Amino acid sequence: MKPALSQVCSLAGPFEKDVADYAAGRCDAIELWFGKLEGYLDTHSPVDVRRLLDDAGMTAPVASFQGGLLVSQGDARREHWQHFERRLALCRELQVGTLVVAGDLQGPIEQQDLERAVLSLRQAAERAAEHGVRVALEFQCRATFANNLQTAAALVDEIAHPALGLCLDAFHYYCGPSKLEDLGAVAPGKLFHVQLCDLAGQPRELATDSDRVLPGDGDFLLEPLVEAIAGLGYDGHVSVETMNPLIWAIPARQFGEVAMTALRKVLGLASMT
Repeated sequence: MKPALSQVCSLAGPFEKDVADYAAGRCDAIELWFGKLEGYLDTHSPVDVRRLLDDAGMTAPVASFQGGLLVSQGDARREHWQHFERRLALCRELQVGTLVVAGDLQGPIEQQDLERAVLSLRQAAERAAEHGVRVALEFQCRATFANNLQTAAALVDEIAHPALGLCLDAFHYYCGPSKLEDLGAVAPGKLFHVQLCDLAGQPRELATDSDRVLPGDGDFLLEPLVEAIAGLGYDGHVSVETMNPLIWAIPARQFGEVAMTALRKVLGLASMT
């Protein structure tokens, strides 16, 4: 598995500084965060972004995240899908292979909502494939439906599109009803991305994204999860994803060095330089 860092871990800093400082901290793969990327593009071009990445020796295999695609309707749906189309084109131009889509099935869910979600996921995969991009569905532990790995895997299997797979976020895995045996429901080649974090001293029922800490600094049993993921034959990127305001205050260079060390240890790559 290949270690990476998500830009959302340094949300308070400039886009270009993330790239340079993560690279200085021996990170060679970055998970782009659309909010920061699009802010940078207000005054720069995609060519500038590609040059920035190339100069740092950095790849950007994944971008996160797109919400609102599954069950939104009317003007909200049109707006979300317009964003999605622009982001697919941007991913193609920046050579980003995977776009994470949130499984945000919130609130009361009826049968027609589930049917709309399946149709929307199929359409998203079809549009992504036209751009040479894959869609990774990230199940959400607080969602009403598909709040676990098993159900998310079943959705992906039902749609059966080569451009549609799964994103496994350790926070949503451990704070929701997922179980280790759910990994057996993931079809070969359908795990597209993995995000790791940890949680310390907080009940899972009350945990929020802002409680995320570095892998290995909390109570999650990450090693069995990583071993099970490796058992699937997964050899893609695994990124650190924290959304903790205390971590945002840490300079990107310092964070990158510490986070890469923590991630490599969890992945069993601690001896690598």
